[in-house]
Amino acid sequence: MSKDVKEYVAACTTCARAKSSNSPPSGLLQPLSTPCRPWSHVALDFVTGLPPSQGNTVILTVIDRFSKFVHFIPLPQLPTATETTEILVQQVFRHHGLPIDIVSDRGPQFVSRVWKAFCSALGTTVSLTSGYHPQSNGQAERANQELETSLRCLADRNSSDWSKYLVWVEYAHNTHPSSATGLSPFEAALGYAPPLFPSHELDLAVPSVQDHLQRCQEIWRQTREALLRTREINCRAANRHRVAGPMYLPGQKVWLSSRNIPIYATS
Repeated sequence: MSKDVKEYVAACTTCARAKSSNSPPSGLLQPLSTPCRPWSHVALDFVTGLPPSQGNTVILTVIDRFSKFVHFIPLPQLPTATETTEILVQQVFRHHGLPIDIVSDRGPQFVSRVWKAFCSALGTTVSLTSGYHPQSNGQAERANQELETSLRCLADRNSSDWSKYLVWVEYAHNTHPSSATGLSPFEAALGYAPPLFPSHELDLAVPSVQDHLQRCQEIWRQTREALLRTREINCRAANRHRVAGPMYLPGQKVWLSSRNIPIYATS
């Protein structure tokens, strides 16, 4: 009788529609793939709604998922798909080469046929995040948080000066050690930390090009190992409060949560 009651309640449409679930969220953490070298996998995002500064109101954040190296590119407005491709070619690809994969949200620039054709021509895969799930592009979202915090501190007295300080925010981010790798983005991407002042030049003693290349390869190996360790730690921490998702079969009917779906009803 107990089993029959459970099956009957589980199949009750009224209960499924009206009762909220108290079980942990379903689905274990599925992290993105770990890159093997700098600038092979990048993530994009926009910061909008900024006060005008030297004709700019938008910032394009481009982050390397391997080294955590970022570029903050000021823009006058949200670009179209064609303008986005031109910005990436001029500001990113000409410095770091073509990426293998690009992670972005589902903005109109990234779901257009122009963007898909552009990436297909380059041999780059397009990874779009799910709706209402910014965690998929968490690295870019986190970089945006640090960017906004720094700009609030620097442009506190005059909000129209933020574009003047943007280059120093980028430099500060790229020289700060990452918690995921233990290295600064400059060290993880270049193999050394470029000096800001001539007095620091003594720290850049590279005996030969071969030694420099070997050091870069060793740093990349250490960086990847650190990323894999961080990925495992994050998975363990996230999966403590989750359960494995159910197995769905083709043609099976399921209930869809309406939490993030606008329903025009009286209640």
